[in-house]
Amino acid sequence: MMKNVHLAPEIDEDDLYTGYNDYNPTFDTEDLENDPAFQRAVKTSHGRRPPLTAKVPGTSVSRPLATGYASKAALSSSMGRPVTAAVQDGVARPMTAVQAAGYSKATSRGSAFDPLGQARGPAPPLEMKNEDSPEGKIKQLEKKVNELVEESCIAHSCGDLKLALEKAKDAGRKERALVRQREQTMSPANINLDLTYTVLFNLASQYSANEMYAEALNTYQVIVKNKMFVNGGMLKVNMANIYLKQRNYSKAIKFYRMALDQIPSVHKEMRIKIMQNIGVVFVKTGQYTDAINSFEHIMSTLPNLKAGFNLILCYFATGDREQMKKAFQKLITAPLEIDDDDKYISPGDDPHTNLLIEAIKNDSLRQMERERKSTAEKYIMTAAKLIAPAIETSFAVGYDWCVEVVKASQYVELANDLEINKAITYLRQKDFNQAVETLKMFEKKDSRVKSAAATNLSFLYFLENEFKQANNYADLAVNTDRYNPSALTNKGNTIFANGDYEKAAEFYKEALRNDSSCTEALYNIGLTYKKLNRLDEALDAFLKLHAILRNSAQVLFQIANMYELMEDPNQAIEWLMQLISVVPTDSHALAKLGELYDNEGDKSQAFQYYCESYRYFPSNIEVIEWLGAYYIDTQFCEKAIHYFERAALIQPTQVKWQLMVASCYRRSGNYQKALDTYKAIHRKFPENAECLRFLVRLCTDMGLKEIQEYATKLKRVEKMKEIREQRVKSGRDGSARARREGSAGGATPSPEHKPNLVSEVLTDPGSITVKAERLSAKLKSLPGTNDPYETSITKEIDASYIDPLGPQIERPKTALRRKMDEDEFADEELGDDLLPE
Repeated sequence: MMKNVHLAPEIDEDDLYTGYNDYNPTFDTEDLENDPAFQRAVKTSHGRRPPLTAKVPGTSVSRPLATGYASKAALSSSMGRPVTAAVQDGVARPMTAVQAAGYSKATSRGSAFDPLGQARGPAPPLEMKNEDSPEGKIKQLEKKVNELVEESCIAHSCGDLKLALEKAKDAGRKERALVRQREQTMSPANINLDLTYTVLFNLASQYSANEMYAEALNTYQVIVKNKMFVNGGMLKVNMANIYLKQRNYSKAIKFYRMALDQIPSVHKEMRIKIMQNIGVVFVKTGQYTDAINSFEHIMSTLPNLKAGFNLILCYFATGDREQMKKAFQKLITAPLEIDDDDKYISPGDDPHTNLLIEAIKNDSLRQMERERKSTAEKYIMTAAKLIAPAIETSFAVGYDWCVEVVKASQYVELANDLEINKAITYLRQKDFNQAVETLKMFEKKDSRVKSAAATNLSFLYFLENEFKQANNYADLAVNTDRYNPSALTNKGNTIFANGDYEKAAEFYKEALRNDSSCTEALYNIGLTYKKLNRLDEALDAFLKLHAILRNSAQVLFQIANMYELMEDPNQAIEWLMQLISVVPTDSHALAKLGELYDNEGDKSQAFQYYCESYRYFPSNIEVIEWLGAYYIDTQFCEKAIHYFERAALIQPTQVKWQLMVASCYRRSGNYQKALDTYKAIHRKFPENAECLRFLVRLCTDMGLKEIQEYATKLKRVEKMKEIREQRVKSGRDGSARARREGSAGGATPSPEHKPNLVSEVLTDPGSITVKAERLSAKLKSLPGTNDPYETSITKEIDASYIDPLGPQIERPKTALRRKMDEDEFADEELGDDLLPE
């Protein structure tokens, strides 16, 4: 049993890894440089001689092992097969196994060693494809269709919708030709359905973008009805959107629901968006209950801000207070899906980390996060302002509830903004005391809120003309936040009100340095330069503002006024024309255009714009006066009567207009009506000497008996005026003497150097002109007569517009006044002949 057992020698136990370094000397390449046989074979053709093979196939008997150096005996295979590259019966067998290494039949016959095949020369050129073949034509046409689709999409993205539609139509025509050609040359199974779908979808999109809704619906219908298009059913959403644009709400809901049925439940976000569209359509149709169901489903499945805000609107429309509160709580808990701001704060002094944070601080992702957060804050603020007056008995209690809910959410910083909005609501209700008390609560809050509250308080006190308090709160706002442009603007306004225009301009400039888009500061600095008579700089400021606010009526008027002050009436007229294109019913702008044309001597254009101004505002005395004078100049006194009667109705205590009515009757030859009018004037104004003179004149001409009565009254009235004149004159002499005695060497002029208006009225036969001028001066002092143009633009609460323009340049004496002077000179001269001294 033990005879077949062999024990291992003890030496093997000492070295278990013996024999691993033994290898066949054939593979020893380290001493090839010293091997003379190998070097001789390389240098001569000895090594390239083909080895000899046995003529008789060998057997599987043992054979000597040939080396690669000295053996010249050929080896045969076990089946008697000649070895590769061996010569058998005088014919060399090709070296197929090593042909890739550069060995061939030619090499065995003594040709040069060329393993890389460089002797064969360059490779022959590639064969040109035959583009005239059907396959080539189909590929070229398919490529052209793809290019047209891409060009259509690029044109659409650039805003050239017509070109995009043309390219899409061209792509559709070529794609149909491609399909026909494929059907003729290939089987229908080889048709490219993806290309057909792309062409049709792009064509429908371009139809919809060009508002060709019928064509778009037809194209979408082709895609939807083709069962070969797998996802064609999703395009029913696009069809529903088109029906929504066409206000076909019933079909829009139908197609939205059909699309919802064909979209699998795994596409949650798409299903939620379709549900949101369905809710919006229900809101448009007034079906608030169905809309609420849609939005409630969204808020329970995948809540978002837009659906939450729409849900609040629906509950507000139905008047459900409790549900409004619940919907508001759902809105503020909707996820924003943005990172915290702490990620953008550097944790240490690591330069690599700081560089990375600096790079991502304002990248596109960060801008998207800011936009999303701003949208969320806008939704929450709007919803709070909407429901605050409705959820409680008073809006103050409702605001307090909203503030408490917001404080407990992730939008804590919005609580202070809601408090400020509460103060603004008090302002809209004209409850200034409550607004001031609410804003004063922020004096001990953080800097941003304190600055906003102080800015609003400064604005409030400025509106109430309490400039000292306004200045104090403006200082508080500026000291709290020096970079607040609204605070700097209000500070400049308070200084402007005190008359320090240079200093006010400095604050406006600083506000513009902090925020170049602060339109209030830019407008006010233009007014400041205007006050300082730096008209070029004022014009530059208003032109810059016009580049920002293209259709601002205030800015357009100020630019026109600048050109008027710079004595460029053509430019002023041009800018006023732009102004009336923005506000075509503004009577003041139309009257200003009429005045400019009148100064230029174009009476017809002036008459047109004055008539338009009178049509929109028939109570402007200056416009009425000009129109009446125009008709007197053109010898249409009957038409002038209407305007003077309107003026007498507006100013019943002014005898001037009634005298002009009577004068128009007299000029037109209606003496009886003129006499009746003068009698009515005499009953209202019994001490008016002009009316009595006209009565005496008319009674004389008509041979009436009342002439002596009116002559007696006229003498008594003139005597009373003389007595009154003497008293006034003696009183003035006494006061002037007292002033000379009290201040010897003073600069007060003596009475003889002062014009005595009363004496001028009595001595000057054209007394009606002086009275007309005094009346016009009094009219100009009335509020609203010469105020600069202001539209009813809603101003922001944090910064105020001020329009501190001085009175306009005095108008030259109108044709009415000149005509009245001539008329009264003639009448009074004739009357003097009738009256005794």
